[in-house]
Amino acid sequence: MNPLDATTAVPASSMPSAGGDPVPVPAFHVMMKPRGAICNLDCKYCYFLAKEDLYPGSGFRMSDDLLEEYTRQYIEAQQVPEVTFAWQGGEPTLMGLEFFRKAVEYQKKHQKPDTRIYNSLQTNGTLLDADWCRFFHENDFLIGLSLDGPRALHDAYRVDKGGKPTFDTVMGAAEMMQASEVEFNILTTVHAANGEHPLEVYRFLRDVVKTRFLQFIPIVELDNDTGYQEGNEVTDRSVTGKQYGRFLVRIFDEWVRRDVGKMYVQIFDVSLAAWSGQSPGLCIFMETCGDALALEHNGDLYACDHYVEPDYLLGNITEIPMMEMVLSEQQRAFGQAKLDTLPQYCLSCDVRFICNGGCPKNRIITTPDGEPGLNYLCEGYKAFFHHIDGPMRFMANELRHRRAPANVMTYIRRQEAELRRQRAFKSAGRNDPCPCGSGLKYKRCHGR
Repeated sequence: MNPLDATTAVPASSMPSAGGDPVPVPAFHVMMKPRGAICNLDCKYCYFLAKEDLYPGSGFRMSDDLLEEYTRQYIEAQQVPEVTFAWQGGEPTLMGLEFFRKAVEYQKKHQKPDTRIYNSLQTNGTLLDADWCRFFHENDFLIGLSLDGPRALHDAYRVDKGGKPTFDTVMGAAEMMQASEVEFNILTTVHAANGEHPLEVYRFLRDVVKTRFLQFIPIVELDNDTGYQEGNEVTDRSVTGKQYGRFLVRIFDEWVRRDVGKMYVQIFDVSLAAWSGQSPGLCIFMETCGDALALEHNGDLYACDHYVEPDYLLGNITEIPMMEMVLSEQQRAFGQAKLDTLPQYCLSCDVRFICNGGCPKNRIITTPDGEPGLNYLCEGYKAFFHHIDGPMRFMANELRHRRAPANVMTYIRRQEAELRRQRAFKSAGRNDPCPCGSGLKYKRCHGR
């Protein structure tokens, strides 16, 4: 399962020139799939395995020539000082270590002056060994490791091709990366099996895995035979909107009381950005989309990782320059449709400034008044964003005054202590000890 499918951070736009005239060109992001949909696992909720049917007879392996062509075009097209290559799948480590050594060589070959290049790679972790970890460490790769929680919750859906559990192998990968000082974060999908266990999941990742960076991605799996974004029924593996909201609320309540500044949860971070008046910076919460594309193993470029299907194919980078496809009317229309199709119910919503209707792939239900296009997760998003409003306002104010958002933990402790004190006074009997701690009976002290 891809971690960035719903979590792609989109860089700020830039204004390069073409023929001397300024042309608005977004800094865009590509999820690169050198092995296409091929994976050594058979995760039951994975939406991408079905994409193998798009390329019958293919060997599903990116050639070295295409790798260099992509590298050249991608670096050339980016008009920002930092360029990130995102390696996805399927399972990208199936390409083998030599492929990625060549990728780094090509990046150095085509790197522009004053440009920094980064690499991120999402993996199920089952193929990692000491050589992989050494390479990741030496080349500053940021690794996303898929782990859905403790053993029973992880193994519910994340199994290999023989249906066998993968938990022990994934935990071994986490330990190897920690020993090799590889920078990694955890991507946890939230589904029917772990959706009712938020604190068990969070505390396991924090206290046992000892990671500091987390993403919680909801599984909304459409129940159809094509694997495309069609229909409005979901499988029983999917998390419900209410369940997802409750999952996030329970974790937030623990995080905001003890872990601010220690644990980094993606949806909490982007929420704070929105409450601070900034762009959420995450494609699912942007007002429009279209700047996070997907590249298949043969050079085919698609509008989005969730729309790798014929209607959203932009072309092939060996035939059409990548930037031309990114700027095409087809792609801009795809991105603008996210805003243009937003129901009135969303347009007038008080949390639209952070949500913006969520990912279009999940807009499969109707609003209370029957208008189509409401996000399947709306109920959960609204409950979560309303719940965090107070702490987010406090933290945003701290940032504006150049103070640490972590001060919210002290603020909440004081608030809760005062609330307990008030409740104690309200419930105190005349002959009970006074809650103020004076040692006098309530009737002789604050009860007079």
